[in-house]
Amino acid sequence: MDAHTPAPVPPPGCPAHGRVPLYGPEFAADPQAYYAYLRRYGPTAPVELAPGVEATLVTDYQTALQLLHDSGSFRKDARRWRDFNEGRIPADSPVGPLLAYRPNCMFADGAEHLRLRQAITDSMARVDTRRVSRTTAQVSDYLIEQFGGRGSADLLGDYAKQLPLFVFNELFGCPADIGDRVLFGITNMFDGVNAERAMEVMFTAIGELVALKRSRPGEDVTSWLMQHQARLTDEEMLHQMALLMIAGNEPLRNLIGNTLHRLLTHDAYAHSGGLIDEALDDTLWENPPMQNLAPHYPAADMEFAGQKVQAGDLMLVGFAAANTGPALTEARQSGSNRAHLAWSAGPHACPSKEPARQITVTAVENLLNRLPDVELAVPEDSLTWRPGPFNRGLTTLPARFTPVESRHPAPQATRPETPAHPGPAPAGGRRAERGGLWSQFLTWLSK
Repeated sequence: MDAHTPAPVPPPGCPAHGRVPLYGPEFAADPQAYYAYLRRYGPTAPVELAPGVEATLVTDYQTALQLLHDSGSFRKDARRWRDFNEGRIPADSPVGPLLAYRPNCMFADGAEHLRLRQAITDSMARVDTRRVSRTTAQVSDYLIEQFGGRGSADLLGDYAKQLPLFVFNELFGCPADIGDRVLFGITNMFDGVNAERAMEVMFTAIGELVALKRSRPGEDVTSWLMQHQARLTDEEMLHQMALLMIAGNEPLRNLIGNTLHRLLTHDAYAHSGGLIDEALDDTLWENPPMQNLAPHYPAADMEFAGQKVQAGDLMLVGFAAANTGPALTEARQSGSNRAHLAWSAGPHACPSKEPARQITVTAVENLLNRLPDVELAVPEDSLTWRPGPFNRGLTTLPARFTPVESRHPAPQATRPETPAHPGPAPAGGRRAERGGLWSQFLTWLSK
């Protein structure tokens, strides 16, 4: 910034000096105001992800691509994180669990990353697109059965939040009891309801699924991962599957919700022949489900984008900021509408973007077909967004519509916060208690 440039005016709640906080209600309400402010620093900017957690955020599109493709200068192994190693990250930091090292491909570099990543990529490539569409439509119908007769619903809690969990359970070959506990673990982990216990339940359930598929493989992602030439150990299986389930569910929940939000709040799509694809692409550009992530660490002290960075500094990519930079406006209009960074880029780009897109389109299309007059039930400006630096998702999306008759009688679903059995199954795998969400869906599907 030169001496003649006026000082930028920070958005409400943003300090005039020091690091810019990417958390709190002010940031959640209007992150684009913060990104506009951060661009005044240049291609990178100093931010705070939570109290006491400092990072450098890349806000420029070309600079982000440079970082994401340069695996020699920037590493993914979180054990390099200098502030964490030197004790400057609070033990109870809300962002710690997502950034802490795990033995999966997201935190691996070099040959180890290639081995783990190839196992995931090859296994996901075996998923039949027709199966994805069929499963998504079945889950969609089931969820709509739960609220369709009421004439109103929270399209986040009743639909977008649950649908990815069900679809991934099917793709990974989860039997009833294990699937119930996977749903319980992932749902409560992200909602902050006894997150430590939820993570324990989820990992235990996935461990049981790995053991089950070792003895009885099937046509599912779990078995394909297990059979891959990478020869993953049980521990490696556990962590790659946890990564796929967590990383696949949370962003997909936000993507379905954000796309529905865009369709319900922008009249322009009503006059578009390809309204769902267009709304989805615009959402990925302007309101991506993960707005800031892709943690990287410089391998050595260096200068990057005109700034000095030290080995082990935490650097994140601002997908939402990079996608909406002023320089991209003209390029986006004249070029590809899918060159956004919502799926990241480089060797660590999302390996499941095609299934994620297909699930989202099918889920939104089926909902609009079943509820053709669905509309927002509250003023748009009353909607609130979940706080935090990483996700971009609504807290609720209240909608109303003409009640629809049930196509198939369905049992009343148990809320994921109170599953029937969060612990392991007894010997023999049978229970006298009523099943949880996944069990009830399987029962409904068999009718």
